[in-house]
Amino acid sequence: MTNSTDILTDQTGLKQQLDNYVEQYETKDFIKDDPVQFCHKFKNPKDIELAGFIASLFAFGNRKVFINKLNKLFDLFQNEPCNFIENYNGQTLDGFNYRFAKENDVIIVLSALNSLYKHGDTLMTLFQDYFEKEKDIFGMLCKISEYFYKTIETSCGAKYLIPDARKRCAMKRMNMFLRWMVRCSEVDLGLWNFIPTSDILIPLDTHVARISRNLGLLKRASNDFKAVVELTNNLKQFDKNDPVKYDFALFGYGVNEK
Repeated sequence: MTNSTDILTDQTGLKQQLDNYVEQYETKDFIKDDPVQFCHKFKNPKDIELAGFIASLFAFGNRKVFINKLNKLFDLFQNEPCNFIENYNGQTLDGFNYRFAKENDVIIVLSALNSLYKHGDTLMTLFQDYFEKEKDIFGMLCKISEYFYKTIETSCGAKYLIPDARKRCAMKRMNMFLRWMVRCSEVDLGLWNFIPTSDILIPLDTHVARISRNLGLLKRASNDFKAVVELTNNLKQFDKNDPVKYDFALFGYGVNEK
């Protein structure tokens, strides 16, 4: 593996390495071990976006553990997420919980989604309205946080599931959800065409941050929203229209350095 590559002096070689990893990992085989698998279980766009949003909320900690938890949650939905949310009335979830989010926290989040859908809106219309008003991803995410925090702000567990973009945290899971919805590939669904792929941001976690610093793609020490913007902008030097495709490349680097 290349260590401490200077992006400004070896762009061509690094771009080729990254492109090779994108080609290797952005395939259907990637889906089975990734939370994006829950989007691929459905055909109806409203089911897909709800499945993706809910899956992204729980995508932290041990991957095998949270995927197992999500399978149990979707069983409670009887594998009809949109129908479940549209008709949800706050009923118990058979004790379902995951780490910081207890059953009541999950109920609060599902109830907030029910409120959105019963008024005739969807996740797509919510995100689209805020994106068109704010004109950028950060502004949109702040409005999304503001919308949900009207309901969940008294619940610490629910606030962990939906972080507050206004605090300028990395928003890794929300950016991952946007990757699924906006990009179109064998892995990503490409349902939303109101956000250009050039505008979405890299899902930054400690793994991606470490690999990016090793490659000279990220200088900022903190894993916050500024680091997300810095890394995404550097990746735009390799593909200005679709920088977030390199999420697969950074995953590949992590696999191959072990």
